[in-house]
This record gives sequence, C-alpha cells and structure tokens, in this order.
Amino acid sequence: MEEGFPFHLAFLDVLFSLLSLLLFLVDVVLDLWTIVSLYEEQRYFSMGLLIFLLLSSSVLLQIFSWLWYSDSSVTLETKVEKFITRYGLLALVHILQLGVFLRFAALMEISGLSLKQSDLFPKGVAVYLNHDLSMLRLFEVFSESTPQLVLMTALIMEMQELHLFTVVKIIGSLSSLSFTVLSYHRNMRAFIPEKLKMGWSSSIIYFLWNLFLIGPRVMSVSLFASVLPCYVAAHFLSLWTLLVLWAWWQKTDFMESKAGEWLYRATIGLIWYFSWFNVVSGNTKLKGIIYHMVMGADTMLLLGLWWWRRSVESARLSPLPINPYLLIVMLIISYIIGAALKLVYYWKFHPKQPELEIREAVTDTKSELKPQPMQGRKGFYGTDELDSCTPMGLNNTPEPTVTPPSPQRTVTGVHKRMKNMAVNFYS
Repeated sequence: MEEGFPFHLAFLDVLFSLLSLLLFLVDVVLDLWTIVSLYEEQRYFSMGLLIFLLLSSSVLLQIFSWLWYSDSSVTLETKVEKFITRYGLLALVHILQLGVFLRFAALMEISGLSLKQSDLFPKGVAVYLNHDLSMLRLFEVFSESTPQLVLMTALIMEMQELHLFTVVKIIGSLSSLSFTVLSYHRNMRAFIPEKLKMGWSSSIIYFLWNLFLIGPRVMSVSLFASVLPCYVAAHFLSLWTLLVLWAWWQKTDFMESKAGEWLYRATIGLIWYFSWFNVVSGNTKLKGIIYHMVMGADTMLLLGLWWWRRSVESARLSPLPINPYLLIVMLIISYIIGAALKLVYYWKFHPKQPELEIREAVTDTKSELKPQPMQGRKGFYGTDELDSCTPMGLNNTPEPTVTPPSPQRTVTGVHKRMKNMAVNFYS
C-alpha cells in the first residue's frame, strides 16, 4: 500500500508545466536560429560564445538531473523512467543531453493519467516531479538564457537603429525569464493549504515585479559588456567567486554529496549575479539587505562605467540606437516600479506563517512517519528573489511521530532537498 503526502498537482499547475515545456522547446529552436544568424553575419566569436553557453548550461542540467536520479530516497513511479532504468539507459540519456526531456515525459505521463484516475499514483509524485523540473528550469534560465540575453543585447547596442522587433524580442526574453521564476514560486505553494494557493492576481503581480527588477540588472551588465567586452568576464568571475564563498559561508545543505553541494553553490553564485535566491533559513531579511546593497552598488558602477566609456570614446564608438539618458531613466523607473509591486505582493498576497504540509520520503517496514505541521516565518527575499529557496539543516524541526504501521507499508513523500527548500521558502 502506498501513501502520498497530503497535496496534489492542480490542473492549473499541469497547464503551467505544459507551457513551460513549450517555452523550453521554443527556446531550443530560437537558440539554433540565433547560431545560424550569427554565422551568416560572420560574428564567429559571438557564435562560439553562444555555443559555449548552450553546451555548458545543458551539461550543468544533466549533471543535476543525474545526481537527483541517483538519490537513494527517490522512488521512480512512471513507466518511462522505469523503462529507462530497467535497460540501463539512464546514463546514456543524460550523456545525450536528454535528461530534462525524460523528466518532462515522466511528468506528462503521471499528470495525464492522474487526471483520468486520481488514485493511480501517490498524490505527491507529480508534485516532486514538477518541483525538480522547475528547479532545473530555474538553473537553465540563469545559466543560459540570461547570459545569452546579455550577449544579444550587447550586440544590439552596436546597431545604428533600434527596431520594434528587437525591442519586442528583448522584452519577450525577459518575460520568459520572469515566467520561469513565477513557475518555480507557484510550485513551492504546493506545500501550503489549498486556501493559500496562488491566484491569478498574485501571479500577475509576482511576474511583473520580477520582470521590472531583473530587467535593470540584465541591462546594466549588457551595457557594460557592449563598451568593455574584455572586462566583463573579469567582473563576472570576481563577483561570482565572492558569491560562491558567501553561499559556502551560509552552510548550504541541498545535495547528498560534498561535490554536488559545491556544484550547487557555484550555480547559486551564478543566480545571485543576476537575482536574489534565499538558500538557508534564519535572518533572511538581513541577508537580503546586504545582497541588495552590494548588487545595487555594483549595478550603479556598471552603468557609470558604461556612461563614462561612451562619453570618452563617443567619436570611435557607434552611435547608440537610443538616447543614453533616456535609457538610464527608464531603468531607474523600472526598478522603482518593481520594488513597489514587490512590496504590494508581500503586503497583500504572500502567505504569513503558513503551516507547511510535509511528509518525509522513506520506505520502511517498521515505522511510519506522519506529516508534521511546520511553521514558516515571513521573510524578506531580495530582488529576483524567487522568494523561495534552498536548504539548510532542520535542527529545530520537531521529530516525526513514530507509530506502529501495517507491514510492508511504503510512504512516498518529500525528499531532503524539497523539505529544506520548503522550510527556507517561508522562513
């Protein structure tokens, strides 16, 4: 007999997963189209850099997916996953860079069948499948889509004229990024009571404040790269190293192995370069303030260096397709609007100290772990904060109650990384 944790994947979340898959496929097609366009324009260095970003991001996702499948606490429930593992094809699938598609296929299988027969699978299976996918998509958008957007925007700054299609393409890319962040946030709402689930109004506000806050950071890096391309790599590596060390100092606890944990910290440093992401519980407000003070100063530094370089080298550099003063004002206004919308979201829509519905993921023939309510505190999650997050030890978590079970009882529930992230999400 199997028992799932006390929540399920809503129909709206299934639609979000389908839309996320479509966006992922469209993104792959657009990447190929961009590579061909750069080749035809004889921008070989930019083409090579883009290919490097695509390959490195894909390898990163496959490594995480492989490590998660290797987690001993994860039980495969879908036919497609069981088929792959039965014939020893799991490693080959990830070597061929198809691990994400395998997870999408598993989610579509279990979601489709569960809509027809709700008791066919344990209720929590679709939730943790969707959770892992949303996490991978989050890693992908900050390791590939965002750097690609920086690259393409820097190239656009070299154009003599700014076309409407170009503006729409930039806004569309930022919107896709914000939608991925929103999808991750909605997924974390699965751990709270039904009455606190995310509605359309809160989803729209959350999407907009992420769009208006992430945009200025991406644009500032793009502008800096357009005038000082040789220095942007040094800037990124220097700041990224400090951010990784900060993640280590906070003692993150997300992966099962030490090597996997350092890979996770390196990925967090990459996300922090563009957006805030809470990785431990505790005084999140103080950490968020420190982060935004540092990143705000860094963003102003990048804009200042860009404006100075444009002023000094105005005779040599190509004319901008947009007035630089107007661009700076637009970025400042965008940030102010985003900050205001974020305050509205946390004032009106963010759950305040919800009881988290979490059950440990174990297979035990001697004992059963019952779900325990866990109190979360409303925290401050910075700019691109995905007001969610990641792990840390749960030393203050009440011990689960052990009761005599029926023999050979399998409990399907939340594994370590999901549990820690849920607690930190509302800390």
